Amino acid sequence: MRKLLLTITMAMASAFAADAKIPVPQDSKIRLNEGWMFVRTDLGNIWEAVRPVKKDNPEEYPFWHSVTLPHCFNAEDCVDPDVNYYQGPGWYKTQLSIENPYTDGRVMLEFEGAGQKTEVYVYTTKVGEHVGGYDSWNVDITDAVADFLGSEDAKRFGGKVPLSIRCDNTRDNEMIPSDISDFNIYGGIYRYLNLVYLPKVSVASLKIDTSLSGKLTAGRVCAEGTFYNLADVRNADVTVYIKDAKGSVVAESHLKNITPLGTTTLIDTELKNPELWDVDKPQLYTCEVVVNTDGQESTATQKFGFRHFEFVEKGPFKLNGRRLLLRGTHRHEDHAGVAAAMTQDQIEKEMGMMKEMGVNFIRLGHYQQSEIVLDMCDSLGILVWEEIPWCRGGVGGEKYRNQAKRMLTNMVKQHYNHPAVIIWGLGNENDWPNDFPTFEQSEIRSFMSELNDLAHSLDPERKTAIRRCEFCSDIVDVYSPTLWAGWYKGDYHDYVKYSQEAFDKVKHFLHVEWGGDSHPGRFTEGVTPTKNDWSETYLAALIDWHLKEQEEMPWLTGTAYWPFKDFSTPVRPDNPVPYVNQKGVVERDFTKKEAYYIFQSYWTKKPMVHIFGHSEPVRWGEKGTEKEVLVFSNCPKVELFVNGISQGVRNRDSRNYPAAGLRWNVVLNEGDNEITAKAFTADKSIVEDSLKWNYMTRKWGEESKLAFTTQSSDDGTVTISVKVTDADGTQCMDSKRFVRFEIAGDGELIKNMGTAGASSRVQAANGAVSIKVKPNGGHSVVAVKSEGLPTEFINL
Repeated sequence: MRKLLLTITMAMASAFAADAKIPVPQDSKIRLNEGWMFVRTDLGNIWEAVRPVKKDNPEEYPFWHSVTLPHCFNAEDCVDPDVNYYQGPGWYKTQLSIENPYTDGRVMLEFEGAGQKTEVYVYTTKVGEHVGGYDSWNVDITDAVADFLGSEDAKRFGGKVPLSIRCDNTRDNEMIPSDISDFNIYGGIYRYLNLVYLPKVSVASLKIDTSLSGKLTAGRVCAEGTFYNLADVRNADVTVYIKDAKGSVVAESHLKNITPLGTTTLIDTELKNPELWDVDKPQLYTCEVVVNTDGQESTATQKFGFRHFEFVEKGPFKLNGRRLLLRGTHRHEDHAGVAAAMTQDQIEKEMGMMKEMGVNFIRLGHYQQSEIVLDMCDSLGILVWEEIPWCRGGVGGEKYRNQAKRMLTNMVKQHYNHPAVIIWGLGNENDWPNDFPTFEQSEIRSFMSELNDLAHSLDPERKTAIRRCEFCSDIVDVYSPTLWAGWYKGDYHDYVKYSQEAFDKVKHFLHVEWGGDSHPGRFTEGVTPTKNDWSETYLAALIDWHLKEQEEMPWLTGTAYWPFKDFSTPVRPDNPVPYVNQKGVVERDFTKKEAYYIFQSYWTKKPMVHIFGHSEPVRWGEKGTEKEVLVFSNCPKVELFVNGISQGVRNRDSRNYPAAGLRWNVVLNEGDNEITAKAFTADKSIVEDSLKWNYMTRKWGEESKLAFTTQSSDDGTVTISVKVTDADGTQCMDSKRFVRFEIAGDGELIKNMGTAGASSRVQAANGAVSIKVKPNGGHSVVAVKSEGLPTEFINL
C-alpha cells in the first residue's frame, strides 16, 4: 500500500477524534484511540471476534478487556523479572461509525506502525495484511464497508462497522529484526491508527526535492505528486503553494484540467536566498497541494527544508558549508508502563529533553520510527540516521530479503521529505551469527550491496551507513565500527587512539554507540571506580573523558552516545534492573541520571550548573577526610559553598579533567551538609544549584538485615524505602544484593516499569532500594526479601 502523506494540525486531529460521527475534511485524520477491546491470545477464527454476545450475559467472553490505542501487549511483561515476555498473537476489536463526507469517496485505515505481523478484518472479510512492525501502511476498506452495511448482518450492529485486527509478534527467523537482538520485538497496535476519509481523487504521496547553488544563496524546489484515483477520474485542477517559515506564499503553480493518474510534476521553481534549515535554526517551508475534482476539494501539505551537508573524505562533517561536530544519541521506541506504545505527548517530551541536553544528531535504532519523531527532528533541528531493522542473525531466504527491501523502500519513500534525515542505515551488527545453521559473509556482503544500490536508486543524495560489520565497511558511504572504549573494550583513556585507528580504515567515519551501564543511585567513595561497579561515578568519568576529547578531534565527524534512555531487552535478565539495558542518561520514565548534566555542560549554550551527586543522598568516609566535589557547568567561572562557607572560585577549562577543572576537595561535617554552586556567566549573571548530603563516618559490618521506612504521598501512594544494614543497623553502602518485593491484600505494587524505583526485583544501590504501593483504600502486607537475610513484613 502507498503511504498517504497527509499533514494536519494536532488540534484539528484531537477535535475530530473526540467524535467520529463528525464529517472531516480529507486532510484530517481521525485517531481511533478509544472504544477498543483486546485479548492476548489467538482466536479460532474471525467469527469469534464478531459473533453475538447475549445481552443478559455480558460476561460470556470475559477474557476480552478494554484498552486504548496506542497499545502494546508487552507493556509490563517485557520487564517482569519472573517471566519471559509474551510473543504470540493478540486481537483488537471495535466498531466504527463511518460517515464519509465525500460522494463516492474512499475510506482508509492508516497504521503508523503495528507489530509485527498484522491482519485487518471488516466484519468477517479480510481486507489487508502487513509484515513489519515499524513502517506505516494503509488499508482501503471502502468496498468492504459498503458490502457489510448492505448486508443483513449490519442490523445487529446498529449501523456501525465491526473492525477486528490481529497482531502477532511470534518468533520467526524469516522476519527482521532477529529475536537475538538486544531489544524486545514488541506486539500490538503500538502507534496511532487513523481513520481517513478521501474524495474520489486525492494526493497519495508527495516527493519534494530541494537543491542549493551559488554559495547556498539560490534554491530550487521540485515537487512530484502521485494521485490516489481508483475511480479513474480523468480531469482535475491542482494548485500548489510554497510557503516560507512565516506562512507567506513564495511560489505557486496552477495546473488546469490535468489527468490525475500516475506521477506528475506539480511545481519546479527557483527561490532566491532561501532560508536554510540548520540545527540551530531549523527553517521549514511548506508545500500545500489543493486538488479539485467534480466539486470535491482536498488538501495535502508537507514540510521540507533547504540544507546542504557533506561528509568530507577522511575529514569532518559539514552542514551548510561549515564544520559541524555531530553531537548525538540514540532512541529506542520504549517507555515505562507502555513499552512501544508511547503517546505523542511522551514522544515530544523525550525529543525535547534530547534537544535540551544539546543533541544535534540522532540515530534511530534499530528500525524506522514514528512520523512524529521525524517531525520533531525537523522542527527541533536534530539530524537523523534512520535504519531498517536488519539487526543481527545473518541473512535469511527470499521472504526475509523481500521484507528488508520492502522496509527500506518504505522508509526512504515515507521519510524522504524530512530535511533532518541525512543517512539511511542498512543494518546493525550484521556480523552476528546464530539464526541460521550457516553463516556466509559472502551472502551478507551480496545482500548489503543490493540494499546499498536500492537506497541510492531511491535517494541519490543521502548517504548509506551501517554499524559493526567490518567485512561490509567498504560497501556503504559511512561506517561506524564498534569501539566502546572503557566498557566492552580496554580503557576509556584510549578512546582517541581507538577512534584514529578506525578512522584510518574508511573514507567516512562516524562513531555511533559508546558509553556504559549505570545503576541509578549507585556511587563509589574512596576507591577508583571501575566498569564493574555499574556506578554513576564510573559512567560520569567515562563520559566526561569522551566529551573533552571529542572537542579536540578536528577530523571527527561526530558521535552518538548509546542510548538516550534506558530500554527493555530480553537478553539481559540479570541486570540490576532485570531485562533493562541501563546505558541511558535518563531512566525509562524520563528520570535524569547524573550523566545528563555532563552532556549539557559540554553541548549547550544556555547557562547551567549541576553539582554531581543529586541522587547520592549519603556520602561516606573517614572523619575529617577530604571528599571531591565535582560541578558540571558551561559557565566560565563557578564558586562552591559548603555549609555557607566559600571553597573558592574555579575557572572552567575543558582540557582540565575531570569536570573541566570545576572540582574541589572539601571536608564534610558528620551528618547533614548543604552544598551550593554559583556559576557566573560571561555577562556576570548567576545560575545556582544546591543539594544536601548526609556524611556517614560509621563503618558497617556484614550484611545482616533489611530495615525499612514508609512515607505517604499526596497522590495516595506509599513509598517503601529499604536499607541493607549490618547487625547494628548501619547501612551497608557497598551492598549490591538483590531485593524482592511481594504483596498480599487490597493494594498493589507499582512495578514492571523497568526503573530502579519500580521493579519488584532490583539490585541495591549503595545498600538501598525502594518501591511504591497503591493501597487502594484497604489493608495490605508487603514482604521484603533478600536471599540469606530475614524477610521483613510491612503492614499498610
